[in-house]
Amino acid sequence: MSQPRFEGSRNYVTTPDLMLAVNAAIRLQRPLLIKGEPGTGKTMLAEEVAAALELPLLQWHIKSTTKAQQGLYEYDAVSRLRDSQLGDDRVKDIGNYIVKGVLWQAFEAERPTVVLIDEIDKADIEFPNDLLRELDRMEFHVYETRQTIQARHRPIVFITSNNEKELPDAFLRRCFFHYIKFPDRDTMQRIVDVHFPGIRKELLREALEVFFGLRDIPGLKKKPSTSELIDWLKLLVAEDIPPEALHSPDGKAAIPPLHGALLKNEQDVHLFERLVHMARLNR
Repeated sequence: MSQPRFEGSRNYVTTPDLMLAVNAAIRLQRPLLIKGEPGTGKTMLAEEVAAALELPLLQWHIKSTTKAQQGLYEYDAVSRLRDSQLGDDRVKDIGNYIVKGVLWQAFEAERPTVVLIDEIDKADIEFPNDLLRELDRMEFHVYETRQTIQARHRPIVFITSNNEKELPDAFLRRCFFHYIKFPDRDTMQRIVDVHFPGIRKELLREALEVFFGLRDIPGLKKKPSTSELIDWLKLLVAEDIPPEALHSPDGKAAIPPLHGALLKNEQDVHLFERLVHMARLNR
């Protein structure tokens, strides 16, 4: 069976190096580890690859309390105890209390799947290492039922990280890695065109000027992301904000309308307000 090949998507602006990384991971049959700033489309990539290749998508969103075992299966001992107290015949078969995880579902699927393990760095430091054997061998053992579950088809695995924790070297060796760089202005314009194909050019030009100007401010605690730019543009279009409202008449810095879509904490708002005030004093 020939390996699928990702050629891009109408709904997701894919740079050539990102497309190359996706297809390299598929060719090597290794998980693709995606890093990048929040809001750069790491999660959406897996969704778009699944849609483009017409494969089912299974998503596992990681939390600080998530354990690797949950991706394989969980044994619901509490339900079994409750049923035994009620005299339910289901307790005779322990398999009735095995809850299949995302990886089990992918392994037993009739056709190849795309698996997203989202924000792996939120979990305990041992979490990635606990998945090494299963991702390598594409099988795992169910001790309660004495089964060995083997993958019918090797899934295409996407793993995202926001760099909140360092990932173990042994885990990194088994992944193909790609860092999604923050889009430059041309790429950002292509991304916006996907979401707002009819947006006024003047409004977009002024909005991008404000957006990249904010990102260039030194000392900003949280730089606005691509997704926040999309939200801001949605508001500007909905409120019919004119392009000239995004800057002061003399071309100096100004506090943009609806800036709460871009600046998400009071420190950054105060920093920007001070810079605007200083720019006005220096006229």
